[in-house]
Amino acid sequence: MRTVFKIAFPLLLIAIGVGVFGLLKATKPEQPPPQVQERVWRVQAERAEPRRLAPELELYGQVATNDLLKAAASASAWVTDVAVRDGDRVAEGQLLLQLDERDFLPRMAQVKAQIAELEAEIASEANRFETDRLALEQEKRLLDLARESVARQQRLLTKNLGAEQALDDAEQAEARQELAVSQRQMNLADHPARLRALEARLARNRAQLEELELEYARATLRAPYDGVVTAVEVTEGDQVAKGAVLVRLYAVESLEVRARIPAPYQAELIRAIAAGVPLRARAEVGGATMVLELDRLAGEAGPSGVDGLFRVAAQGQRRLLRPGQVLNLRMARPQRSEVFAVPFRAVYGGERLYKLEDGRLVGVAIERLGSHTGDDGERRLLVRSPRLQAGDWIVTTHMPNAIDGLRVEVVPGSPGSEDEIELSGVAAPGQASP
Repeated sequence: MRTVFKIAFPLLLIAIGVGVFGLLKATKPEQPPPQVQERVWRVQAERAEPRRLAPELELYGQVATNDLLKAAASASAWVTDVAVRDGDRVAEGQLLLQLDERDFLPRMAQVKAQIAELEAEIASEANRFETDRLALEQEKRLLDLARESVARQQRLLTKNLGAEQALDDAEQAEARQELAVSQRQMNLADHPARLRALEARLARNRAQLEELELEYARATLRAPYDGVVTAVEVTEGDQVAKGAVLVRLYAVESLEVRARIPAPYQAELIRAIAAGVPLRARAEVGGATMVLELDRLAGEAGPSGVDGLFRVAAQGQRRLLRPGQVLNLRMARPQRSEVFAVPFRAVYGGERLYKLEDGRLVGVAIERLGSHTGDDGERRLLVRSPRLQAGDWIVTTHMPNAIDGLRVEVVPGSPGSEDEIELSGVAAPGQASP
């Protein structure tokens, strides 16, 4: 009996434990399955508004001028006065530099003396010509008398009344007189050649005098126009050679900006210029906004594009520029219709942005047209897409995890009222999208 009890009691305890465990398991409370809640990202958005705007092309230009004067020495001389310094603004006619007059006056006096000598020789030649002309008439009369004497001696010799010696003397006198007439005629014939030679020498000396007078006039260097001095190469007391550069300056009105226009935009701008469409650009110089206008394109182009030459619209602003200065230009291209101005941060990869539909992101492929600066000074990107319509909400928050279908809600600070956002099907702050 005791042996049976020892065996049955443990079995009974095991059975009771199994029963209690089954009862507890059957009566434990049911736990509801966990629910996964979709995360909602907060973003900013703005209405899409199609407009007619001009895309801007950002260019890097350099101030240049074709009117850079290099004032040089007109002759070898000494410098007696330097009246300007590098960077000085000069007015038309203002003294720049003076060369010593004593290096010019003696040479001018020498040539003037040569001219006076030649003028005297020409006057003497005229007198000589008149004398020869009058003497020729006398020589011809004497020749006629010599010929009559020869004829008379021949008649006397025929009648045996004259001598052979007298005839020979008469013939010699006739020959000498013919020679004298011939010599006088030759002198008269040579008169035009001698006169031309003297006149040529006189013209050469007069031209030399004009050259010396011009050099003397240029010994006093004056500004040919209003300009700015860029360099002074000499100082007082220097001896300079003919042609040596003394002062450099440029005309303020001649300044223009040369900027390389990329090849993809070259044809577009050529068409605009041919159509007479004004193309303007803006640049920040010295804290002021400078307006420039495309004047022309360079005569030669390269593989990367062609240089555009811009003139400053406001003449007073040219004084802010210096040759060699580098400017950042924003040039307005021809206007485009049905374009949207969006913040740069709204664009992903340069060719995609997101709009909102029913509280979720929808990717839209876009075409970039360039930047645009509004009246408030804010720069935006101009885009175009057939999938963007007026009134669409464009997400302006740049999200690293942006994908199609991502659920978002609009935070305060986005353009438009919360009522407008709710009517468009976009979740307003603190509310869930339908």
